[in-house]
Amino acid sequence: MEEIQRVHRAADPELQPPLILDLDHTLIRTDCFFEALILFLKSNPLNLFIVLQWLFHGRAYVKQQLAIRVDLKIDNLPLNEDVVAYARAEAAKGRKVHMATAADELLALAIADRLGFVEEVHASNGKINLKAENKADYLKTRFPEGFAYAGDSLSDLPVFKKALQSLIVHPSSSFSKRAEECGAVEMTFARPDGFWKPFLKSLRLHQWAKNSLLFIPLILGGQALNPVAWGSAFLGFVALGILASSTYLLNDLWDLEADRQHWSKKARPLASGKLKIAHAIFAIPVGLLLSFSIAAVLGPFVVLGCFCYLVSTVAYSFYLKRVPLLDTAVLAMLFTMRLGIGVTLVDVPPSPWLFVFSMYLFLSLSLAKRHTELGRHVEAGTNGEMSGRGYQNKDLPFC
Repeated sequence: MEEIQRVHRAADPELQPPLILDLDHTLIRTDCFFEALILFLKSNPLNLFIVLQWLFHGRAYVKQQLAIRVDLKIDNLPLNEDVVAYARAEAAKGRKVHMATAADELLALAIADRLGFVEEVHASNGKINLKAENKADYLKTRFPEGFAYAGDSLSDLPVFKKALQSLIVHPSSSFSKRAEECGAVEMTFARPDGFWKPFLKSLRLHQWAKNSLLFIPLILGGQALNPVAWGSAFLGFVALGILASSTYLLNDLWDLEADRQHWSKKARPLASGKLKIAHAIFAIPVGLLLSFSIAAVLGPFVVLGCFCYLVSTVAYSFYLKRVPLLDTAVLAMLFTMRLGIGVTLVDVPPSPWLFVFSMYLFLSLSLAKRHTELGRHVEAGTNGEMSGRGYQNKDLPFC
């Protein structure tokens, strides 16, 4: 049960200050700007240069242009259920509930329609970015008799200072302390998941077990008693693991909408909103830098192997996994590529037989996995293409 702290409030809703709700990471567990940006780049990665041009007109303009050009599936966005339930209950009692957000008004209005209890929406409009001091000044003018404000970030502190009461949403301990110093707290919604648990889950550390293939050339090549070879193989294991985790984050960002429509993937940290998109965007380049730094210590051919793995994985995530049957061949190749990196790490003669065996073995396993997924898709009675893949129900006998 999520911890909720309260302060004494007047029983009559008419005497309550209007409840003003932030949107990103307050009403919903994600960020509209990043959601729209990812969709825009997904349609064409070169759109990044268009976004950079828009930035000369200000962040509010960028948000507006993205909102106009993308088709964000509003109904699939994960809600902060505790905040929504509280706000809905307050609205049912007769309290005025508004939304004030730095997100563009087009998206904010659509989300307000989905919720059904928001009386007015105050949002960025292409010229004014309704955030931090801008939001604080606007709300002070719009509600001169006072208001209660629900927010989640450091940019909300100026608003808390001008609010009669604050509702602190999923704070860290340091943010909670700073928010409480701004004034009276009506309620605190405790963060149910924390940061590290969903972050570590998103890295899929259990998948590092696949990288144990790096050690097979060491053993088969007669280096099992060589501690130097073991040290090199272990460092390669870590470098490839960090690289793989970085690509998992990138894949999950790219597949946000598809994952939210999948029976199990919708629970992934990014799809469910338990991990912020901004944190993943920061972690990806850090992970890549760390991985290739370790690979550089091991030698240029290890760097080349990791680079080929990265390119293949990104190509798979962005496009190849949507090509039926070819996707399974690419998966088999990625497993076999681990063996190739293992050969490079310990400098033993490559074995063509081992590589051929690996391709056939992992191709079979990949086909079996895809067959199971498509079977679930058919059993669920879902028509059309399997979410995030290129397979249709009629393909079941062929995979």
